[in-house]
Amino acid sequence: MTVRSGFRGASADAFAVLSDQLGGVAESSANAVADDLFAVAASLRAEGALRRFATDATVPVEARAGLAGELFEGKVDPASLELLKAAVSRRWTSSRDLADALELLGVVAVVRSSGADSGRLTDELFAVRSLLGDDSDLRNALSDPARSVADKAALVDTLLEGKALPATVTLVKQSLAGSYRTVVAALEDYEKVAADVHGQRVATVHVARPLADAEAQRLTDALSRQYGMPVHLNVVVDPAVIGGIRVEIGDDVIDGTVSSRLDDARRRLAG
Repeated sequence: MTVRSGFRGASADAFAVLSDQLGGVAESSANAVADDLFAVAASLRAEGALRRFATDATVPVEARAGLAGELFEGKVDPASLELLKAAVSRRWTSSRDLADALELLGVVAVVRSSGADSGRLTDELFAVRSLLGDDSDLRNALSDPARSVADKAALVDTLLEGKALPATVTLVKQSLAGSYRTVVAALEDYEKVAADVHGQRVATVHVARPLADAEAQRLTDALSRQYGMPVHLNVVVDPAVIGGIRVEIGDDVIDGTVSSRLDDARRRLAG
């Protein structure tokens, strides 16, 4: 299981080891482990002294792992405790990387809990992100610092209850935690994690009109061949495209829209 983490140096190595360890956790325990990791990540962010001790390379590994045992044994799933002990035993490039890594591992655990519904999970996260992009009132309600997280979570339940996978609801609620710049940015990252866990890439496709099933399949096949792995399409219907298609996949942009070609022509004429 390879998840692009964005960590550097020692933190990247630590995350890779922990990710492999998480892969050995039973799918039936994934939700409990995710809840534990989210909670511990929040505690580390709130408690500076605990975070610094847990990531201090001058403190013996036994002391760091022992503290994790004292604080969390009997309070978290046994698999979570083993992950936490392993996490504090590793070296971290930055002290904040430990909390970020635990949160990301929690997201991975939630994705794994969706099992065969992973494609639906990715689609639902994209749908919620698109809804927030289009509905400023809802976006502001979920971003309002004056509202409690519990109040925002209740709003998510009202919005998604009975309409989305439990994994989707869990991740949308986690996006409210504030560890990302915005809720929309968190959901976008979660989509990428969902694809990574299942060996896929996510391509956001901007078109002037909805793609027919055959068109979407041809594009999926072409991108999968180009990138050497399965590609999941998120289709955005945007009248500003006029015609053609714009594909964003990772840092790559393939722009074959009419508007782009018109802009190029204007620049050449102006030059």
